[in-house]
Amino acid sequence: MRRKDREIKEVSDIIEVIKKCDVCRLAFHDGDYPYIIPLNFGMEVKEGQILLYFHGALEGKKYELMAKDNRAGFEMDCCHELVTEESTGNCTMNYESVSGYGRIEMVAENDKHRALCILMGHYHQEDFPFNQSVIPRTNVFCLKVEQITGKRRLKLK
Repeated sequence: MRRKDREIKEVSDIIEVIKKCDVCRLAFHDGDYPYIIPLNFGMEVKEGQILLYFHGALEGKKYELMAKDNRAGFEMDCCHELVTEESTGNCTMNYESVSGYGRIEMVAENDKHRALCILMGHYHQEDFPFNQSVIPRTNVFCLKVEQITGKRRLKLK
């Protein structure tokens, strides 16, 4: 990281940033160019490892790419605010961001409900009584984070 003064070094602080984010972008290998998609997600920390959960339809391009190569990059960001300094004519952006990579695994059928509850909990809907009949028609997958970094710029106005 070039700007060490903006690095978030503590994993606990990175986790707090993740909790504020509402979209995670996943990047997959797709030949000459990456394939990037924004997804809703949930997070769990298990034995010190960050696990990111996602859901989707039963088929599609992301699953084809996962089957070829289960490695993926991810990025999420929050706390966006334009900061202007009229006296100097300068402007900057406040933000917090997290990025990294890991490997994706499909969640077993008998674990989907728990993973979907984690996902709903991220959006403060822990007790949402979602329709159980959709579970067999939903893929749930987990990115096991292998490397993660955080960065922030929160300049006071």
